[in-house]
Amino acid sequence: MQWAKDYQAQNVFWLNGLAGTGKSTIAQSFSEMVANEGLLGASFFCSRDYLDRKELKNIFPTLAYQLACYYPQFRGHIIADLKKDPILAHTSLISQLENLLVNPLFGKGISCVIVIDALDECVDDQPASAVLSVLGRFVKQLPLVKFFITGRPEPRIRTGFRLPLLEPITQIFLLHEVELSSVNDDIQLFLTQRLTAIAKQRSDLELPDPWPHDSEIEALTKKLSGLFIFASTLVRFIESEHHEPNERLKPVLSNSTIYEGHAGIDSLYLQILLIAFSGVHEPVVFVNMRRVLGAIILAFNPLSQMELSTILGIHTTLILTTLRHLHSRSAFFTNHFQISCKMMHDALTLGSTSIQRPITAP
Repeated sequence: MQWAKDYQAQNVFWLNGLAGTGKSTIAQSFSEMVANEGLLGASFFCSRDYLDRKELKNIFPTLAYQLACYYPQFRGHIIADLKKDPILAHTSLISQLENLLVNPLFGKGISCVIVIDALDECVDDQPASAVLSVLGRFVKQLPLVKFFITGRPEPRIRTGFRLPLLEPITQIFLLHEVELSSVNDDIQLFLTQRLTAIAKQRSDLELPDPWPHDSEIEALTKKLSGLFIFASTLVRFIESEHHEPNERLKPVLSNSTIYEGHAGIDSLYLQILLIAFSGVHEPVVFVNMRRVLGAIILAFNPLSQMELSTILGIHTTLILTTLRHLHSRSAFFTNHFQISCKMMHDALTLGSTSIQRPITAP
């Protein structure tokens, strides 16, 4: 919020975070806050799960439409331009940005924040993000407009923000480097509020008072190991209208494996693996991937690169090369390696059909 209100600060803010660290949740909350301050111009929440939200060509027209709804001077300009050239919204990205945003905003005195969430989830075959590439060319022409962008540190996103025109005007915040104690405080507050709300909504049940107990919240927070997506998935699992909340909470507390239902972590990491290796066709790459990831996942205790190399009989360079495809998970490996291995070990040992076995190590 300080950045949003400080027009001496950089025009672009990149919330850089790994999967599951809460980027979209923060983007949603931030959008609501700047909207309440009258500063939100437009927003676009990308998602690979929806066709209209993973196409780059839809971002700038959507932002332009929202800006036209809020600002009469912008609306008058863009309507006049569209009457002259009705296909403006169907041109190249650079033409879209110039004609649908830059020209209608230029010189209008419109001060606002534009939010683009999960840019890495859009289909983009360029080595550097196509959106960031064109944004770097024009953003200085809009000194009163600020762009808040979230995305995983995938190669094309990192390269895009390193472009000479964009890097000097971009403020970067590494979400996955926030102190774990601070993250846990937030997760504990989230769990307390959401689970307490569940107890109030279920008047048909006689839950213990208080429910859940502070010690149970603390235990859950410790299990989640700083990943907000675990917390949100866990809450959705417990708040099922067709189940008794306490009966769903008990096994989560009694086992070190996180119950996560039929969606959430599994689908998330399936997408990660599919994307990471989508352009690879050599069988040997997948043989090495299975060996390396299999050893990491199934090891009950963390293993160093040298230990993995010795056990598998392969050079450490090959291990690093294999994991390079999963670059945006590198901090995840470091911070959550041990709990991931233990969760997988417990899931395999218990063999319960009610336990989804998350491939959390990547």
